Amino acid sequence: MNMPNTGGLYAITDCENISADELLSKTESILRVGVALFQYRNKTDDQSKKQALAIELQSLCKQYITPFIVNDDLKLAKAIAADGIHLGQHDTNIETARKVLGDKIIGISCYNDFNRAVSAEQSGADYIAFGSFFQSATKPDAAKANIELIIKSKEKFNIPVVAIGGITPENGKQLINAKVDFLAIINGIYSTDDAAASTLAYNNLFIT
Repeated sequence: MNMPNTGGLYAITDCENISADELLSKTESILRVGVALFQYRNKTDDQSKKQALAIELQSLCKQYITPFIVNDDLKLAKAIAADGIHLGQHDTNIETARKVLGDKIIGISCYNDFNRAVSAEQSGADYIAFGSFFQSATKPDAAKANIELIIKSKEKFNIPVVAIGGITPENGKQLINAKVDFLAIINGIYSTDDAAASTLAYNNLFIT
């Protein structure tokens, strides 16, 4: 699958704080409501368990026709024919990922670094991600990005812009008003009791 033509919610898994069964259950409810993109983020060193869970989540994404992106792990993305990969500052470079994955989706974390985003687009990234915009439980010490960075990026780049980091249904609207394409959410959906309702709350930001 290709990048969605329109923006929306970008769900990212929380594999550290909930069980695999709960993760799968919440993921299905999230996908049933509808998200634009889905990323499998799992920092475990147990590669067999990591791949097994990836395959189950990927199957759900196929069922709900949602692009399945793997975080960081190029070998895994290739092995399961994922729809793409998301790369951070210390991960594989875009050129290598493109050689391995072909025309799959490649997203790049740019933190609060505009020049990194310029380089990413020039190197063929399919989207760029900035953050953290607000205090994040996942990465509490992450560099802070500001809304002006979104505005500047939307004027400069021809690829979608993703915002991540501490985004809630209450503060997310200001990012959408700045014309960000996607809101990337982890705890805002996976740490809630009702993941479907939380997903709907974020989706509503794009239509109200």
